[in-house]
Amino acid sequence: MTRVYLDTSSYNRPLDNQTQPKIFLEAQAVIIILQMIEVGEVELVGSSVLDYENSRNPYPIKQKAMDRYLQLAKVRQDVNDAIRQRAEELECSGLKALDALHTACAEASASQYLITCDKRLINRCSGLAIKVINPVNFVLELSSNDTDQ
Repeated sequence: MTRVYLDTSSYNRPLDNQTQPKIFLEAQAVIIILQMIEVGEVELVGSSVLDYENSRNPYPIKQKAMDRYLQLAKVRQDVNDAIRQRAEELECSGLKALDALHTACAEASASQYLITCDKRLINRCSGLAIKVINPVNFVLELSSNDTDQ
């Protein structure tokens, strides 16, 4: 089964202003991904980093929605010394601290995908073993895999 880690930008996307086509498409893709998780087609990973970042969200509606989504996670990755060390390495290669922690958690949990709406993060992680991908591209990739079989 495909295991995915969504960063905070993904969880928040369905509640962002939908007037820009890119944001609208990403929001629809995130909703599709959450539906795939609910029916068991995709396995979701949660983490202590997601919990921490969500606890600091100034928007109560977004915070509650993300809490609800995180309850769908079948796997939880807590930060440990190895993850902290890996995050420091990722920071040295140009990632922001929280992005580095999300990426390290996704790697440690054996996720195949880290799904994010952050183009900068996608570009900075292009050389990693884990695939860091936009939600729209993830849905397209997974659906093209379904038609290939």
